[in-house]
Amino acid sequence: MWEGQRTLGKLSVKVSAMGLGCWAIGGPFWRGEDAVGWGDVDDGQSVAAIRRALELGVTFFDTADVYGTGHSEKVLAKALGTDRSKVVVATKFGNVFDESRRQITGEDASSGYIRQACEASLKRLGSDYIDLYQFHLNGYDIERAVEVRDTLDDLVRAGKIRAYAWSTDDAERARLFADGGHCAAVQHQMNVFNDAPAIVQLCEARRIASINRAPLAMGLLSGKYSRGASLPANDVRGEKSPDWMTYFSGGTPNQRLLERLEKLRELLMSDGRTLVQGALGWLWARSERTIPIPGFRTVKQVEENAGALRHGPLPAEVMAEIEQVMERR
Repeated sequence: MWEGQRTLGKLSVKVSAMGLGCWAIGGPFWRGEDAVGWGDVDDGQSVAAIRRALELGVTFFDTADVYGTGHSEKVLAKALGTDRSKVVVATKFGNVFDESRRQITGEDASSGYIRQACEASLKRLGSDYIDLYQFHLNGYDIERAVEVRDTLDDLVRAGKIRAYAWSTDDAERARLFADGGHCAAVQHQMNVFNDAPAIVQLCEARRIASINRAPLAMGLLSGKYSRGASLPANDVRGEKSPDWMTYFSGGTPNQRLLERLEKLRELLMSDGRTLVQGALGWLWARSERTIPIPGFRTVKQVEENAGALRHGPLPAEVMAEIEQVMERR
């Protein structure tokens, strides 16, 4: 029976089956000349949206120190206020940045830097602990990653963090962290366009959470972007988007995926769901370990995302039809 909750791995705590991703509310920031934020943002709207999420039963919030070069963590802290202890907060480390210039300046996974980054995040979050601390360097050298995991185990013992995860799309890297004593999850890209069977299988075998970033394909699965759409230059999906951006190219939607979406639309919107709610329902039906974290900037977006919790996973027969459309079976 659908309860609208999921267990966050070895933390053994229940969280809402959908969390909220706080990348967009960090506002603009850059890596050199490349935009890696989601454009301009209104902090008042962001706070109101998070407060509405709390009212709707959302208890899991995912951010990173680098989002808005610290700004996302600060906004989340302001919004949660005295409700901090009622929710689970995940953040990330590994990117070095200049907060005053809103620029990513490098990467660092040394033990000393991890400890320093942890203290800085605790300060911005206004908290004395982090529930889930996630390594943010997707393709970091797997042999050196053992040292990162050991440092995180030390931080657990020190009471600074409760558990850790690796934000990576590589199953071998995820497995290395899963071997650690306090790994609770893997954060990885997954949506109806991009399945991740190897990582899902790992999460199910190790009984850890599969935290799904880009659950709405960076907004493409919202249905609001058509062939003629274009995004601003300070948006990560805009004209100067990074090489890994596959859902948009040159600031416009991926035409092949738009065509796939039209074939999926009716299936995803079964049982009175919106397109967004169907996309989230696909993830829940995919595995009992999944926790999608759609982004947001407005109260309206939060209400639509959280509304998916009323519908739950897509039915098995709909899932089978979707797999046929996607030619995965």
